[in-house]
Amino acid sequence: MNTVEQYIEAINQGLAQIPYPESPDELYAPIRYELSLGGKRIRPLLTLMACEMFGVDYHQALAPALGIEIFHNFTLLHDDVMDNADVRRGKPTVHKVWNENAAVLSGDAMQILAYMQIMKAPDFYLREVLDVFSHTAMEICEGQQYDMEFEVRDDVSEDEYLNMIRLKTAVLLGGALKIGAIIAEAGATSAEKLYQFGVNIGLAFQLKDDYLDVYGDPVVFGKKIGGDILNNKKTYMLINALRLANGEDKEELLGWLNREDFDSKEKISCITALYNRLGIKELCENKMQEYYSKACECLRSIEVEDDNYKNPLLQLASDLMYREY
Repeated sequence: MNTVEQYIEAINQGLAQIPYPESPDELYAPIRYELSLGGKRIRPLLTLMACEMFGVDYHQALAPALGIEIFHNFTLLHDDVMDNADVRRGKPTVHKVWNENAAVLSGDAMQILAYMQIMKAPDFYLREVLDVFSHTAMEICEGQQYDMEFEVRDDVSEDEYLNMIRLKTAVLLGGALKIGAIIAEAGATSAEKLYQFGVNIGLAFQLKDDYLDVYGDPVVFGKKIGGDILNNKKTYMLINALRLANGEDKEELLGWLNREDFDSKEKISCITALYNRLGIKELCENKMQEYYSKACECLRSIEVEDDNYKNPLLQLASDLMYREY
C-alpha cells in the first residue's frame, strides 16, 4: 500500500503533465491556474485508494482519477462565477484574474479534458466507468440547481437540504470510489458498498463545513467564521433553527434574517447564541456522527483479502470527520 503523500504526489505530477495545445493561451491558462491552486485532492485520492484496497496497482486508475479532479475543479470554477466569489483557496478566482466569459469557456474546456482522462480507463471497464461518471456529473448539476433555488426560498426542509448536499457534494466522493472499485474488479456488491461509504462521508464532510463556519477557530479554519450567517445561507443549522425556534427566539431569528443594515459581529454573535439555546450545535454533531458511523459500517462490511487494506480509507474518513479546517 502507498502512503497518502505518495498518492497525492502522483496526482499532482499527473495533473502537471497533462499536455495542452500551445494556443489559444487565453483558453488554457485559466485551466492551468485553477488546477495550480491545490486543494486536498480528496476525490482522486479516493479512487486510487479504492483500487489498491482490492490489490490492484493504482496506476490502472490514475487517469480516471485525474479526470475526476479536473471535473471537480471545473465545478468550482463555474460555482465561483455563479456566486461572484472573489477568492478560491486564498487566491483570486479565475473570473477575477481574467473575466467571466473566459471562466465559462475555460470551465467548459475543463469538462472536456475531464472526459478525455476518464476515457483512458482500461477498455474492459470503460463503459461502466463512463456510466458512473456521467450519472454523477448530472447529479452534481442537479444539486447546484437546488442550491440556487434554495437561495430564494424560505421553506427549505431538512430533507431537501440533505438531498441537495448529497447531490452537490457527496455523490462525487461516492463516484470516485466506485470507479476505483470497478477498475479493480471488486464486484458489484463491493463497488456499491464503497459508493455508499463515500456518499455518507460526503454528507458528514459538508455538514462539518456548515458546523465549522459557525463554531470553527478562525486561526485554524483559515478564514473568518460566520460567513453563512451573514449571507443567510440555508445551511443545516439555519434550517433547523427556523424549524425549532418559537416565540421570542423565532422573532429574533426572523428579525436578523430580514434586516438589511446590521453590525456583522453582532449578527454572528446573536445567531450563534440562538443556535446554542436551540441545541443546533449538538443536532449537527449528532447528524455528522450518524453519517460517519454509516460510512464506516459500509466500509467494514466489504470483503477484501486483508482487512488492513481498509485502514487508509478509514483513516481518511476520520481525518475528514474530525478536521478543524
